[in-house]
Amino acid sequence: MRCVALCALFAATLATAQSPGQFPTGRSFVVKPAATGKRMMVTSAHPLATAAGLTMLERGGSAVDAAIAVQLVLGLVEPQSSGIGGGAFLMHFDARRKLLAAYDGRETAPSGADERLFLDTGGKPLPFGVAVVGGRSVGVPGVLRMAELAHQRHGRLPWRSLFAPAIRLAERGFPVGEQLHRWLGADPRLRADHNAFALFYNHDGTPRAAGTLVRNPAYAQVLRAVAIHGPDRFYTGDNALAMVAAVRGHAANPGQLLLKDLAGYTPKPREPLCFDYRAHVICSMPPPSSGGIALAQMLGMLEHTGFDQAAPMSADAVHLFAEAGKRAFADRNLYVADPDFVAVPRGLTDRDYVAQRARGIGPVASAAAQAGQPPGATLSLAPDRSPELPSTSHLSIVDARGNAVSMTSTIETVFGAHLMVNGYLLNNQLTDFSFIATENGRPVANRVEAGKRPRSSMTPVLVFERRPDGTRGSLVLISGSPGGSAIINYVAKTLVASLDWKLPLQEVLSLPNFGSRNLGPNGTLELEAGRAAPALVERLRAMGHEVRELDLASGVHAIERVCRDAGARPLHNCVWVGAADPRREGLAAGR
Repeated sequence: MRCVALCALFAATLATAQSPGQFPTGRSFVVKPAATGKRMMVTSAHPLATAAGLTMLERGGSAVDAAIAVQLVLGLVEPQSSGIGGGAFLMHFDARRKLLAAYDGRETAPSGADERLFLDTGGKPLPFGVAVVGGRSVGVPGVLRMAELAHQRHGRLPWRSLFAPAIRLAERGFPVGEQLHRWLGADPRLRADHNAFALFYNHDGTPRAAGTLVRNPAYAQVLRAVAIHGPDRFYTGDNALAMVAAVRGHAANPGQLLLKDLAGYTPKPREPLCFDYRAHVICSMPPPSSGGIALAQMLGMLEHTGFDQAAPMSADAVHLFAEAGKRAFADRNLYVADPDFVAVPRGLTDRDYVAQRARGIGPVASAAAQAGQPPGATLSLAPDRSPELPSTSHLSIVDARGNAVSMTSTIETVFGAHLMVNGYLLNNQLTDFSFIATENGRPVANRVEAGKRPRSSMTPVLVFERRPDGTRGSLVLISGSPGGSAIINYVAKTLVASLDWKLPLQEVLSLPNFGSRNLGPNGTLELEAGRAAPALVERLRAMGHEVRELDLASGVHAIERVCRDAGARPLHNCVWVGAADPRREGLAAGR
């Protein structure tokens, strides 16, 4: 794999990670220049992963080919966030046929799981910290099966060739990134896994320094087997036995994963969720993701509030954005779950219902919002109060034919279940389920059930121009982010800053994060710590908001089509502009 300038920039990022401009929490904030490409573009959470994807595109590969190569490298160099032991959602656009596809590679609950999974012997919910570490929280991984399905439909290069960059890096070594080093030091629970300890820690228990070369031959061996023989070598045989042994044999917190659960995993094509927003058509994932529905509701409400008249990053704009978020999250927590198990109301995105929800937004802050009653729904469910902690990774890609991928992948919280098998970490995705199945006699939609996929907030997005007849026109923006339930706000902020405020893409990604997830009795308004102007905070509090400043660590990786001619805009006058979130060590690169 060629690295050249991309790897040099990664080394420079490591060297400047401790320079002025850090967040109070120690998170570095390094604004990298946007990249421009006439024919193709890749942006991901790590320069080595971006380099792998660009190599595939330069060899004539498709956006899906590049996405698979990127994901395999991310699982090696950014193991705290995603990998083959986790799951993903992938949105694909076929430029020639003008077709959209959505692929659900979300993990599933083992066949033996039921609503008592996260209850103690007395029937009370386990503390999250107890539930997450060990086998109990591990769902059946979906990334590789989903990648196989997407490659069968949209790939151009041989499956085996997509694994070469990650295998080479695993065998020859990769430099520990500043993000990985920081998390290794911040989360002592990973040290308890002897495989992870041997890979990432020194003999005295200190994490390997940023820049240290790490080799992972076990990961290379698994990838080589899957490259040659397909994902069956991951889901059956010795590797499957190792996963089951790690999950069921965990001394303190065993899980229920069986060989038949792994062998029976199936990815699912889903119908993309598309909605109009001003002059655009925005498409994202349907359930079990809550992202597409919440995005449609938030942006739909903003169309009825005069948001377009509010100045960028003004108190009025942040206020309206947060109030829309409160209402969308209230509906999300009550209604959204795996549609194969729960009838998710289609009326949640009904334009009249969204307009009615917007009428409750006034000039001052409201208390925490209550769920509404969309067409076709009853209030017979109880809200889900389970936590959804930030980790995850996102990549955006356009190939030389104009095909595009927006893919968000995860092992859930940082380091997943803290179990390493054959060089990769297993997910803790089952903690995305509600720990309780009923409340006040009403069932929780997102309760644990065998074979069910936990609700997610991952929100990969493709944005198109809207033609006068209402149909989709040219692709103009690809985006998504990690960040737990805050993903929805990160992606929504990216869209309004780009589509409404018309800001350059890198400036969009560098804006302070803000929004509300309807938490607490006052529906707390969250602002990014160290980056919100004091005058903004003061004004929002004067409007009645309970403001909390915290580390809102987005990881938006986006691509925008920029054209010189604002009229007919023929494609030969357009370029792709890629940008990476300055809060992480990612990079965009194009040709």
